[in-house]
Amino acid sequence: MELSPAAIMQAMEKELYVADENLATAVYLALKLEKPLLIEGEPGCGKTEVAKVLSKMLGTELIRLQCYEGITAAQALYEWDYPRQLLHIRLMERSKSPEEIASEIFSEKFLLKRPLLQALLHDGPRPPVLLIDEIDRSDEEFEGFLLEFLAEFQVTIPEIGTITAKRKPIVIITSNRTREVGDGLRRRCLYLYVTYPSAEKEKRILSLKVPALSEKLSSDVVEFVQRLRQVDDLSKKPGISETLDWANALMALNISEITPDVIRSTMSCLIKSEDDSARLRELGIL
Repeated sequence: MELSPAAIMQAMEKELYVADENLATAVYLALKLEKPLLIEGEPGCGKTEVAKVLSKMLGTELIRLQCYEGITAAQALYEWDYPRQLLHIRLMERSKSPEEIASEIFSEKFLLKRPLLQALLHDGPRPPVLLIDEIDRSDEEFEGFLLEFLAEFQVTIPEIGTITAKRKPIVIITSNRTREVGDGLRRRCLYLYVTYPSAEKEKRILSLKVPALSEKLSSDVVEFVQRLRQVDDLSKKPGISETLDWANALMALNISEITPDVIRSTMSCLIKSEDDSARLRELGIL
């Protein structure tokens, strides 16, 4: 595939992702300069989808590291398969010396490879896409470890030695901004901020993702969702994923027109907290 921002926009749309020029240029530069791309923005605005679409577009494997509170380097890199190691020791202790047993049990076949090590050991024809999802949910200590990993793309396993990436993975890092990502990681990455789409772009997304939706219903869905996003004090404004859920729900219910009753009965697709529902009732929207 010929690399250019325009070609990336076209290729991503073939995978049902509507990319604007800023996004396509950021992805192009990440590929060309071999630098990680940090994508920040509101939940549900398509950040994770960029990595998924990119792997399909390039015909390579997607390796996903889902971050969470308390995640450790071991959980992201590797762990030893202790039950299998113990079983192997019991089977071999009568026929082999302790040194021979140790060399066998601390070999790659007893290694549980987590996403970062999988990315280093990937041996496909193209480098994998490594998605580090929701980095803001991890703590600063893990972020510091990740910064070191991205600098060298290698890891040292004391029992085996140093493993270096055969091919530098394509790295996409996402953040919902629940905490501020450190300056060190920001300097290591290219940066892109993704926000809610314009009405025109959201209609285009619906036409690709829910093609059976009528043009009028698509316009009404987008108009209502865009209106919700303008409401102050909502703890969770509906993202693109909620728009798609609502459109699919309307199709499943064979609804051809949005009425107040329809809105009330299907609002679970768009609003995900009672406080937000109460706020909309107070404003007369529900």
